Amino acid sequence: MAYSAEISRGNPTCFLFLIDQSGSMADRFGLGESTMTKAEGAATAINRLLQNLVLACAKEEGIRDYFHIGVIGYGNTVGPGFAGSLAGRELVPISEVGNNPARVEEREKKMDDGAGGFIDKKVRFPIWFDPVANGGTPMCQAFQMASGTVDGWLKAHGNCFPPVLFHITDGESTDGDVREPMAAVTRLASSDGNVLLFNLHLSSNPQASSITFPDSAAGLPDQFANLLFEAASPLTPFMRSVAREHGFAVSDGARAFILNAEPVHVAQAFDIGTRPSNLR
Repeated sequence: MAYSAEISRGNPTCFLFLIDQSGSMADRFGLGESTMTKAEGAATAINRLLQNLVLACAKEEGIRDYFHIGVIGYGNTVGPGFAGSLAGRELVPISEVGNNPARVEEREKKMDDGAGGFIDKKVRFPIWFDPVANGGTPMCQAFQMASGTVDGWLKAHGNCFPPVLFHITDGESTDGDVREPMAAVTRLASSDGNVLLFNLHLSSNPQASSITFPDSAAGLPDQFANLLFEAASPLTPFMRSVAREHGFAVSDGARAFILNAEPVHVAQAFDIGTRPSNLR
């Protein structure tokens, strides 16, 4: 059965994040009173996920390398997005990620006060990826780089659980038609199935409504939304079960696509795409 390969230190998988860093990512992320920009929201979501993955892989003897992680940013330039000592690296074992944050910040987190309310508590928050918003949207070049990275991984890990790509964008490609570069990534495969692509579109429109994990293009507002939907992979059966845990009413044909994603949707999509079904 496809998408059932065991994930272990001897047979790891990889997660690759493609992040739009164009100038429009400086716009406000989502609705409500938040002043966070889309670039800041994407960076926060990635850093929090990396922290969670490190904790999930931490055992008494250290951090087990179940996953390798890559970040590609595209805007004024296209290239690896890690900060600090990991800068310039395409794929990094999770143990090295855990041991090499660029810095650790102090942030506030809302905690249950035990009396029906919340209090703000200061927590340590490791940073591996910084927000950037500058330049155009060279999406084709980013996917071409992603294809090379994933192809190299698969040549060395032919029996792995297929790599999962998370593409976060708020606009259309400025360097050509991105349909073929997206399709080229998802044609790559291990013995366990094709590479999986999540397309997460960010919103800054206060009138925008979200469409989450649809099974058809019906109701999508424009050609670009259709493109992102068609390029996104179908959710695997296990991913659909995780999506239902998050309260999404997904059908068997649901695709890994969200239109007008809010910050919470990005975090939920990361959990759906990275939670292993067969970890040893």
